[in-house]
Amino acid sequence: MPCPSATFTVWTSAWLAGAAAPDDVLDALGPWADAHDVQAADADTARVTALPSPGEPVSSVTFLLAALRRAAPRGPARLVLPVPGDVRGLPGPGHFSQQALAAGEGVLFADAGLGIVPAPIADGVLRWTVYPVTDPGPPPEFVALNQAERELRDQVRQSASVLTSLGVARHRPGVREEIAAALSARPKSLWPVGMPGQPLRVLQHADEVEAILAAASVDEPGGALSASAAAARREALRPIETAVRVARRAAVAEAVRVLATSPLV
Repeated sequence: MPCPSATFTVWTSAWLAGAAAPDDVLDALGPWADAHDVQAADADTARVTALPSPGEPVSSVTFLLAALRRAAPRGPARLVLPVPGDVRGLPGPGHFSQQALAAGEGVLFADAGLGIVPAPIADGVLRWTVYPVTDPGPPPEFVALNQAERELRDQVRQSASVLTSLGVARHRPGVREEIAAALSARPKSLWPVGMPGQPLRVLQHADEVEAILAAASVDEPGGALSASAAAARREALRPIETAVRVARRAAVAEAVRVLATSPLV
C-alpha cells in the first residue's frame, strides 16, 4: 500500500499553514517518483484551477500548489484510503470517489471542492489528477490516535495466532530478510520540521506492519495453499489491513491538525 497521498496531505497542509516552503513539498514528493506531473480531470476543472485538461501538455506540482492556494488558502487536506467494503472518508459519488477507490488513496480538499488522486503512468512517473468534488459527504470519522495505535497493535497480536494455526506464519528461511528488504525498498518518507512524535511513530509502525503483511501473504516455497486455506488467510489478514489504514489516516489527520494550527514560520 504505497501512499504518496499521505506525504502530499501532510506537506501541503504544512505549506498552506505557512510551516513549509513550496520547494519543501517538492523535495518530500521526490522519493515517490522521479517525475510528478499534474492535470485536471476535465475541462471545467481545468478552467477553475488553471491546470491543463486531458490531452494538453501536463503541468507540475508547483502549479498545483498555486491552484490549491487560490481554492483552499488554509486547507485542510484529508487523506482517504478507500478499499472495496471500506470507503470511510470518501465524499459523495463522483469521479474522485471512483478513482480514489481504484487507486486505494487520494487527498480531499472538501472546502475547495477538489480531490486529487496519484497514479503511476510510466516507470518513475506519478500523475496527480485533480477532480471536482461537488458533494463533500458526511464529516470524516474521528478516530483518536491513541485508539488507532492500540487497535493496530491488538490486531497484529490477535491475527498472529490465527496465521500460525493456518501454517502461514511459520518461520521460513529468509523471512526476516524479506521484511527488511521490503522496508528498505519503500520510498523514504520525509516529514516537516515540527512533525509531532506520535503520528510519526504510528506511520512508521504502519509501514512495518505492511511489510509483515506482504511476507505473510506469500506462500511457502513449493507449498501453495489450498483454496480454503488461502481464503482463511485472507480473512485473518483483513482486520490488520483495516487497522493499518485507520492508523495511517488518524496519524495524518493529527499531523495536519498540529501543523495547521502551529505554523513554524
